[in-house]
Amino acid sequence: MPYRHCPVWLTLLVAASLLAGCVGIPKGTSAVEPFTLDRYLGRWYEIARLDHGFEEGLDCVTATYSTRDDGGVRVVNRGVDLDEGKPDEAIGRAYFVDGEDRARLKVSFFGPFYAGYNVLALDDGYRTAIVGGPNRDYLWILARRPELPSVERDAWVSRAQAMGFDTAALVYPEQGEVCAPYRES
Repeated sequence: MPYRHCPVWLTLLVAASLLAGCVGIPKGTSAVEPFTLDRYLGRWYEIARLDHGFEEGLDCVTATYSTRDDGGVRVVNRGVDLDEGKPDEAIGRAYFVDGEDRARLKVSFFGPFYAGYNVLALDDGYRTAIVGGPNRDYLWILARRPELPSVERDAWVSRAQAMGFDTAALVYPEQGEVCAPYRES
């Protein structure tokens, strides 16, 4: 009667394969290496993104990274729906996938489900970054300051486009003075 259990094992195998794919990296790209987590920690401002339901309509978006006691990274994403004046926050955890010297992590905001978090480009000063998910449907351009000069921003967008991302679909969230009342100190 061992065949009766085959569908259960097959289901578990397929589920494990799908979950593993969620922590992947877009084909033809590579994560930043060498990478120093301590330099990456702190607050980042979202300069541009490919929009998704979990961020749709949000401006004043920041991501703040800090260490966790278990060796992982605490992730706090914040944004504001300016039309409603309503702040939104998501707290998650991230862990390295291929060692701490390579900027390839898996991140979870709920339960045991993880997605890829890949730093695909990073300037030497750890001031601006291109982050992608497991495929080219997820892209963020982050910076240490709320706004970048247009020439600098356009150069980072061009880098993302060269990696095969659909930069024509980018959303540029508001990060100006209107965000001041929502900023944490």
